[in-house]
Amino acid sequence: MATLILVRHGRSTANTSAVLAGRTPGVGLDERGVAQAAALPGRLAGVPLAAVVSSPLQRCRETLGPLLEARPDLPLHIEERINECDYGDWSGRKLAELADAPLMEVVQTHPSAVAFPGGESMRGMQQRAVEAVRDWNARIDAEHGEDAVYAMCSHGDIIKSIVADALGMHLDLFQRIHVDPCSVTAIRYGRLRPFLLRLGDTGDLTGVAPRAGRDTEAAEVGGGAGAP
Repeated sequence: MATLILVRHGRSTANTSAVLAGRTPGVGLDERGVAQAAALPGRLAGVPLAAVVSSPLQRCRETLGPLLEARPDLPLHIEERINECDYGDWSGRKLAELADAPLMEVVQTHPSAVAFPGGESMRGMQQRAVEAVRDWNARIDAEHGEDAVYAMCSHGDIIKSIVADALGMHLDLFQRIHVDPCSVTAIRYGRLRPFLLRLGDTGDLTGVAPRAGRDTEAAEVGGGAGAP
């Protein structure tokens, strides 16, 4: 079956403002995110992509812009099922003010029980994203053959939930996974099992060192801003 290249969007203005953007319109890439997107065609230069699939949100489409410009024959498909998690009433709020919300502890330790007020459940988020991947795997296989590779640009929690599914992990463990902005994660889907080939690859180890003032026990909801 197909090999999937998952790209998290480049660093956004919401990431640098420590805001949980969710599906808030008008959130684009910041200066660093633009540079990350510009480097993406070079990073994927040796990968024979059959297609590109994107979340409908602006920050994902901006991330893919340079890649599509470099490969004008590459088809782009918009997929609603890999849209950002609908955080409901949490959308657009500062992460610092959400940190003490009782629900945040559940988000960190028991996400399969979480339903965001006015939004969706994390179980529903994972289900729709995994269904999208399975459907696209079948479509790419049928149109391009089982050795084909395609890219999908989405969001931190979406990518983490897809990786958890590929690894056979319960959703309650997915907060142990981290993917930086514009990182590349690769999963090869075989007939019997998926294989995780790359996870959150940026080629930059700066973000490995703990940052002063950061809670190293807490997952960054929405994915975080990456290395400074």
